[in-house]
Amino acid sequence: MAEIYNQISSNKWKSYLMIAAFIFVILVLGWVFGALTGSAFLGTGIAFIIAIAFSLFGYYFSDSIVLGISQAKEADPKKYQFLHNTVEGLAIAAGIPKPRVYVIEDTALNAFATGRDPKHSAIAVTSGLVETMNRVELEGVIGHEMSHIKNYDTRLMTIAVIFVSVIALMADLILRTFLWGGRGNNENKGGSIGIIIIVAGIILAILAPLIAQLIKLAISRQREYLADASSALLTRYPKGLASALRKIQKDKEPLEAANAATAHLYIANPLKNSKGLFVNLFSTHPPIEERIKRLEAM
Repeated sequence: MAEIYNQISSNKWKSYLMIAAFIFVILVLGWVFGALTGSAFLGTGIAFIIAIAFSLFGYYFSDSIVLGISQAKEADPKKYQFLHNTVEGLAIAAGIPKPRVYVIEDTALNAFATGRDPKHSAIAVTSGLVETMNRVELEGVIGHEMSHIKNYDTRLMTIAVIFVSVIALMADLILRTFLWGGRGNNENKGGSIGIIIIVAGIILAILAPLIAQLIKLAISRQREYLADASSALLTRYPKGLASALRKIQKDKEPLEAANAATAHLYIANPLKNSKGLFVNLFSTHPPIEERIKRLEAM
């Protein structure tokens, strides 16, 4: 069990560092935008205000939006009694309120959790997953999603998605500033310095959205490892989740309701189309083989 606690501690610190990198990129972009428009401090302040506004909107409405996009319906307590009992039992073990339970009518094997905190949370599973998993496998999957809620991963990933949007917005503002007079503003500040700011701004505007997306994906992968370890700690049976992941890995059917914007929420990539040399770098999830290996080592 010591390995579980080590993974939890390691993944938490890695996630905090990546969120710090997000904030740094946003503030730098804000400074560049401000420098181009006459005040670096004003630009940084604007970036901060935009980030806060986006964060508040996502904080309060992200769960409803995600459940709607995913076509998730509240699970009937009678039809899905065992699912409700499993969620309730693991919620008691985790020491959090029972999340709302939803089902996505799809034969693909998958699940996700959402909500800003344990009091406002939900777990959604596909009908195919409920029908395919045995008791310990279903407990492993629900334990994984319950861990996302208890560890506040759902809130963290909402913030990460918002940061990506803010960075894309700031990058767009910088590019528009170049097109609509930013160059003139910097010419008044001196030749070489103005050119350096312009070049730096162009490079940041082009690369920042890609960098932000890579950071978001890295956070998503780290939180999946953390949720796996936390599920093993919660259920006291790592092999249950490992077995469930094997079944999910063998399932080649994509989840119809999923898309690129929501793929990071699921226990495994629901799009089933990741190929290429840099698949791990641009993946929303770590390799299932590695996740199974870590679980079996616990």
